[in-house]
Amino acid sequence: MAGTYEVIDADGHITEEDAQLKKYMPEKYVKRVATLTPRDSWDRSLSGKLGTRARDAKSWLDAMDKGGLSTAVLYPTNGLSVGWIREPDVAVQYARAWNNFCSEEFQKVSPRLKCVALVPFQDVPEAVKELRRAVKDLKLVGLMLPAVGLRLPLGHESFWPIYEEAEKLDCMVGVHATVRGPHYFAGDMFDQFIEVHTLSHSFAQMLQACSMMFRGVFDRFPKLRVAFMEAGCSWAPYWFGRMNEEWEKRGEVEAPMCKKKPTDYLNEGRIYFHAEDYEPMIGATAEILTHKVIYYASDYPHWDTEFPENIEHLGRREDLNDEAKKWLFAESAKRLYNLS
Repeated sequence: MAGTYEVIDADGHITEEDAQLKKYMPEKYVKRVATLTPRDSWDRSLSGKLGTRARDAKSWLDAMDKGGLSTAVLYPTNGLSVGWIREPDVAVQYARAWNNFCSEEFQKVSPRLKCVALVPFQDVPEAVKELRRAVKDLKLVGLMLPAVGLRLPLGHESFWPIYEEAEKLDCMVGVHATVRGPHYFAGDMFDQFIEVHTLSHSFAQMLQACSMMFRGVFDRFPKLRVAFMEAGCSWAPYWFGRMNEEWEKRGEVEAPMCKKKPTDYLNEGRIYFHAEDYEPMIGATAEILTHKVIYYASDYPHWDTEFPENIEHLGRREDLNDEAKKWLFAESAKRLYNLS
């Protein structure tokens, strides 16, 4: 497939460890005996049967060569829980350490490796400053928004200065969930990881899409590019259609900052979605959303990755034509992340 299409991974993961980040933190935080981010006790790998580790640039470059990737955009693993950090100063230092770690140990090693920034939503003024530093000085290519953990939804006006800065910097924002904190996505009634994980990403993305839409983020920031990660794409036509119905009946009173139908914002081509091979309706979804907002992501090296086989599977799909596959594998990611 690498010989047919260029392939860019729009959402891979570094399996970073606290010791790696502490090298970039002040001594006060290095001495902390607690983990830097909240953890849980789920056996994600089924006793080592699933997934692997990718803690350094060499591991990622080796995987990219095996799978035929030209570029990979990398997100954290433990850092997916950054929204759960309750101490604002810890969140500030954690974000700075992650951004420095990514710059020094990944992006400076190879131009094929790109990383997204973390910022402390727990301290919005510091988040704005850190985003500016991460993009302008460190050249990170996006900003991860934690879909769970924060005490306020992502659409809340408290976070608008972050989106304003991202828009000024022409920096995408990617909403990424985690299985931690199941009560945030209606998963706390379940006792098995299979149940909780099935709900986690899709429900969290729907929740935050609803918040950002009805609170007016897409209207207030008309140039902001937003991606919803690791929940597939075929939920979008249903969810945005459902939001249309609610908006038509109640929007003028209860969502006055959402000036248009939710699908009108969707049709502007700046809200992006990850296509997963298990989805039976990628082609139909692409027809509704346009194929220019659907991107490929590996989720490597997490337990549920199907990389590199999913590249071949997507490449053989009959519900996508060659032009749509070209955008799926590379062109959408280039536009989303401003990759040349």
